[in-house]
Amino acid sequence: MRHALTAVLAAVSLSSIATAQTSTETTTTSQPAAAQSTDAASVQQVRSNAIGEAIAGDMEGLMTLYRDLHANPELSLQEVNTAAKLAKRLKALKFDVTEKVGGTGVVAVMKNGSGPVLLIRADMDGLPVVEQTGLEFASKVRTKTPEGVETGVMHACGHDTHMTAFIETAKLMAARKKDWDGTLVMILQPAEEVGKGARDMLEDGLYTRFPRPTHALAFHDAANIAAGQIGYTPGYALANVDSVDIVVKGLGGHGAYPQTTRDPIVLGSRIVTSLQTLVSREQDPQDPAVVTVGSFQGGAKHNIIPDEAKLLLTIRSYSDDTRAKLIEGIRRISRGEAIAAGVPDDRMPVVTVQDEFTPSTYNPPEFAEEMAGVLKGHFPDGQVIKTSAVMGGEDFGRFYRADKSIKSFIFWVGGVPADKMTAAQAGQASLPSLHSPFWAPQADKVIATASEAMTVMALDILKKR
Repeated sequence: MRHALTAVLAAVSLSSIATAQTSTETTTTSQPAAAQSTDAASVQQVRSNAIGEAIAGDMEGLMTLYRDLHANPELSLQEVNTAAKLAKRLKALKFDVTEKVGGTGVVAVMKNGSGPVLLIRADMDGLPVVEQTGLEFASKVRTKTPEGVETGVMHACGHDTHMTAFIETAKLMAARKKDWDGTLVMILQPAEEVGKGARDMLEDGLYTRFPRPTHALAFHDAANIAAGQIGYTPGYALANVDSVDIVVKGLGGHGAYPQTTRDPIVLGSRIVTSLQTLVSREQDPQDPAVVTVGSFQGGAKHNIIPDEAKLLLTIRSYSDDTRAKLIEGIRRISRGEAIAAGVPDDRMPVVTVQDEFTPSTYNPPEFAEEMAGVLKGHFPDGQVIKTSAVMGGEDFGRFYRADKSIKSFIFWVGGVPADKMTAAQAGQASLPSLHSPFWAPQADKVIATASEAMTVMALDILKKR
C-alpha cells in the first residue's frame, strides 16, 4: 500500500515479534463441542467451520510459502520470480493461467458454469526498505532501484501475507466447485507500491482478454488492528495519492551579498508556509485532504545562494474534484509567491505532477454492508468492525473506476499481536506502521483470517441460484 496507515514508527521488541511470527496459531471459528448449542446461530457456526478447519490443516504449508515470499521480495515491476512461483501453484490447481499481463502480472481463470464473474486480487511487490525485524527468515535481498540507489528489499507492507492468503483462497475455491457457479478471475498484480500495476494490467486487456468482472475483492493487512480482526469501510476507504515536484527558480550568488540574488530557498520557504492554507483555509473541513512537503532540497555550501531549490510533496484527497482543486492551488500559490518575490516570468516555479498517481479506493456502500453482513454472520461477534477511511493509497480502486458497475470491496485484516495491541492501547508501547522496517504482522492470523473471509464472501457471491 502506498504510504501506509497512520501509526507511530518505533522499534518494538524484536524477540517477541519473532516469537509471534513463528507461531502456527490460526484463527478459526471452531468451538469446543461442549460449548456448542442447538440454536440456529450455532448450527450455522458448525456448518461454516469446515473452511476454517481446512485452512488449519494447510497452515504448515502456508507458513512455508509465506516465509519464502518474505525472504525473497522483489521491487515494483521486478516481480519475475514471485510471479513465476505463484503461477505454477495456480496451474497445479487447474486454473487457466496467463503470465506477463501488464508486465509481471498473472491472471488465473476458473470457469465453473454460468453466474457472476468474481475478480480476486493480491499485490506482489516489496519495498526498498532494509529489514530490521530480527526474524529468522528476514529478507537479506539487496538490489538497485530504477534510480540506481542500492537498497535492501522488504515486504514491509505485508504483500507476502496477501499472496499467501490468495493462494489458499484459490485452493479452497477449486476444492469446492460443487458449491458455486460462475467464473473466478484471480489476479496477481505488480507495482502497487508505485501506483502502476493495476493500470498496466487494465491497459494490457484485463477486461477484454479475460472475463469482465461483475464483482471484485481484495484485502490489506493492517498495522493498527489486532491480529485476526476484520475491518471494513463503506464508501471512500483509501485516498487519491499524488506525488508533486516543485522546482523553485531564483538567481544565485554570494551569501554575503543577498541583494544581488533572488533566493530560491527563501521563496521555497514562503511556498511551504502558504501551501498549508490549502487545507486549513480553502478546504471544507468535512472533506479531508493532506498537503505534505516531504523534502526541501537546495544549496550545497554555507555561503552560496543557489539558483534553484526543489520541493517534493505528497497530496491526499478522496474526491477527484478535491484532487484537482489542490493541484491547481499548488500551481497558483507557487506562482503567486514567486511574483511577490520579484522573480521574472521566465523563472517561475515549475510544478510537475508525477506519473505515480494512485486513485482513491471506493467501496460502494450497499455492497460493503452486504459483504460485512456475510462476514458478521460467519465470524464470532466483535471480530468484524467498521473502520474509518484512511489517507493511505491503494491502486485496487482502479478496477472499480474502470467499470463502476462492478461491486467492489476491499477490507482490512489486523496483524498486530494481541499483547502488543493491549500494551499500545494502555500507552505502554508504540507500534510500527506499515512500511516500517520493524513491521512483522502475526502472519498466521492474517493469512488464516483473510483466506477464510475471502472464501466465505466468494462462495456467497457465486452461490448456486
